[in-house]
Amino acid sequence: MDRPNRITIEEGPQAGTLRHTAVSHIGFSVPDVAAAEDFYGRVLGLVRQGELADGGVRLGWGTGHHVIDLIPGEQGLAHYGFEVRDADGIAGIRARLVAAGYEVADLDPSYIDAPRGEATGIVVIDPDGTPAHFHSAVQRQGENATDTGRRPIKFQHTTLGTSDVQPMIEFFVNTIGFRISDQLADGRFCWLRSDKDHHTVAIVNVGKGGDIDHYSYDLAEWADFKAWCDRLTELDVDVQWGPGRHGPGNNLFVFFDDPAGNHIELSAEMEKFYDEAVTYVPRRWEPVPQSVNLWGGQTPVWRKTSEQRSVGATA
Repeated sequence: MDRPNRITIEEGPQAGTLRHTAVSHIGFSVPDVAAAEDFYGRVLGLVRQGELADGGVRLGWGTGHHVIDLIPGEQGLAHYGFEVRDADGIAGIRARLVAAGYEVADLDPSYIDAPRGEATGIVVIDPDGTPAHFHSAVQRQGENATDTGRRPIKFQHTTLGTSDVQPMIEFFVNTIGFRISDQLADGRFCWLRSDKDHHTVAIVNVGKGGDIDHYSYDLAEWADFKAWCDRLTELDVDVQWGPGRHGPGNNLFVFFDDPAGNHIELSAEMEKFYDEAVTYVPRRWEPVPQSVNLWGGQTPVWRKTSEQRSVGATA
C-alpha cells in the first residue's frame, strides 16, 4: 500500500516541563442554554453553580471548581482551561508564552474556585483564536464525593479540532510544556500529556480550527463503563460511536452528543505514564480506523482517517 505524507512531529526542549497539570473547565456557546443544562444534569449529574451574564450558566458537581460554562449563541467552543499544580507553573508558562511572542493577560478570578480565593491565572489566545486558561490549584470536593453509578469521577481531557496541527503543537508542547504521547503517522492527530494520564489534550486536523472535536469524562473502571453503556440507553441518549478501545491511550470509549451537537466521550482504563526516569520516544500509529478503535476499526461520520487497511474501512 502506498503510504504518502509520513510526518514525525518533533518535541522541543520545553516538552515535558509540565508534569502535574490537568484539564480544569470548558466553555461552550449553545443555541439553547436551558436544554443543554437539563441534559447535563439528567445525564452527567452536573448542577448549576452560578449564573453568567446574558443568560449563561455555570455547571459543576455541587462544590469545588466548575466544569462547564454554557453561553447563549451559535454552537462553538468559547474557552477551555487547565489546572496547573507544577511548582512555579503559572509563572513559567507566562514567561515562555511572552518569550514566544504571545500576549498574556491575567485570568478573571471568577473562573478560579480556589481555596480561600488564593489563586493566580492567565489567559492567552491559542493559534486557532480560542482563549486558553491556565490557573493554579482549585478546590475539587465535588469530584471526591462522587457516586460513580450516577456521574463520572472527573473531567478528563479535551480534544481540539484544527486546520493545522503543527502550530498547535508548537503552542502546547514547545511553549506551554506538554509532551507528545502518541501521534498518527500522517501528522493529523497528536495526543499530549501533562500528568500521568496518556493525554490531557489532543489535537486533530478536522479541516477547520478554533472548535471542539470532543471532550471526555473519566469513569472509574470497567464495571462502571459497562453500566454506563446501559444507562445511556435507559436515558434515551443515542450512542454515536463505540463501545470500543482506542489504540493511543488504550482507553475504553463510548461517545454521545449533547443537544448542541458537542461530542462527549466516556472513558475508562486510560493508559498511565510513570516515565520520569526513562527516555520516552512518542509512538507513531498508522492513520487507519483500526488505530483509533482496536475493536474493529469502525468510525463515526465525523471521524476520518487518511488511510484504510481493508475494504469497507473509513477513508
